[in-house]
Amino acid sequence: MNKFVFKTTPYEHQREAFEGSAEQENYALLMDMGTGKTKVCIDTIAHSFEKKKVDLAIIVAPKGVIANWIGEIETHLPERIQTDTVLWKPNLTKAKRKELVDLYKENDKLKFLLMNIEAFSTKKGVDVAEFFVKKFKVFMAVDESTTIKNRQAKRTKSICDVGRGAVMRRILTGSPVTKSPMDLYSQMDFLSPKILGFKSYYAFQGRYAVVQRRTMGAHSFNNIVGFQRLDELTEALNGHSFRVRKEDCLDLPDKVYMKREVELTTEQRDAYVQMKNLALARLDSGDLSTTQNVLTQIMRLQQICLGSLTDDDGVVHPLKSNRQLELMSICEEIQGKAIIWATWTQDIRSIAEALRDRFGVGAVATLHGETPDSDRQQIVETFQDRQSELRFIVGHPKTGGYGLTLTAANTVVYYSNSYDLELRLQSEDRAHRIGQENKVTYIDLISPKTIDEKIVTALRNKIKIADTILGEDARDWLSD
Repeated sequence: MNKFVFKTTPYEHQREAFEGSAEQENYALLMDMGTGKTKVCIDTIAHSFEKKKVDLAIIVAPKGVIANWIGEIETHLPERIQTDTVLWKPNLTKAKRKELVDLYKENDKLKFLLMNIEAFSTKKGVDVAEFFVKKFKVFMAVDESTTIKNRQAKRTKSICDVGRGAVMRRILTGSPVTKSPMDLYSQMDFLSPKILGFKSYYAFQGRYAVVQRRTMGAHSFNNIVGFQRLDELTEALNGHSFRVRKEDCLDLPDKVYMKREVELTTEQRDAYVQMKNLALARLDSGDLSTTQNVLTQIMRLQQICLGSLTDDDGVVHPLKSNRQLELMSICEEIQGKAIIWATWTQDIRSIAEALRDRFGVGAVATLHGETPDSDRQQIVETFQDRQSELRFIVGHPKTGGYGLTLTAANTVVYYSNSYDLELRLQSEDRAHRIGQENKVTYIDLISPKTIDEKIVTALRNKIKIADTILGEDARDWLSD
């Protein structure tokens, strides 16, 4: 390999990842959150461009991550390389169409097309990606590649199909397996079917999974009960992936975990008992025969702990609650900047309003599904400026928990948690990554002896909740 001149000096593990993958057509960067996999990918793109292997990069990432690539490219791409970068928008305005037309023109610049993963659920997005793949030598990367683990999803199929036309492919993720080793199939299929060597998912499943027929009430279905030959699977990935864990390569400050208990009000307690008994009755009747149905009941119990009850018609009924008062007490106590994660948009808005009333309008910003893409990067940059008045980011882990660097925070508060382990881990590491100089304190608000407590305990123990709540386990989750 010709010596590549980096713009930003890589850490030892980043250099190792780059040197091991730069010449490879297909590769998986399985690097823990915060270890700098984006830089490795950008360095590889630049190296491949200078060797005339590629002239355009298509980066596919979740909505909350994709705009972050613009700043990362500016930071890490050598200044000697001229670039054109276009961020895909589903609403093709006249200005956006011109950007795409200009990107399509041949010149000596390295081109970047940044696309939200959801673009590949639409014909318009797929057509644009295919348009560029047919003309250019494309480097295609899927960031947070577990978003394509569902082999049946339209976007997964589209990304894999478009990817076949690329000359180089990458997947980037810290946790390629979120629920089971079966998650690997679609991700590796995007890189190349030859890596795993199976013509179909069912052949792959038959080799590495143990499947049993299971009956629950009147329903019968195939259920994966275990896995086999995983050493063989690991060996198949060798030579096509680089794995690094944060604790093995970074000297980061400690994580500190704390709990703050929030007692249920009488109104909440009464509603909780009623909902719990209803859920148990539905379980006994066989009405809760799927994981999703049980998770829905868990979510309803959790909402009661937060201060609301949603009826079967979707109407939200507020309940008297002490949770926001406890949160405000925490915010009064902490020093420096903080992130507050909440799982419902209505809570995010209410929390932000309360914080603005107490600390000022400029002290608070929100990150959730309705936050415009154009605002997200500006919020992050302002928050990262330690001299700015912006002290609190209130967000949803699915929006702000992927890809963003929020190391200005030394406190992370979980107003509520989802049952999704990946979201929890991702959101924790927005603050605990390269650039963090202080210990990070994580505070969970918990209503004792409720589903609230069970969720936090499971997530802290890195238990994948969705895998534990079928059969008899469902009763354990729904009862005290």
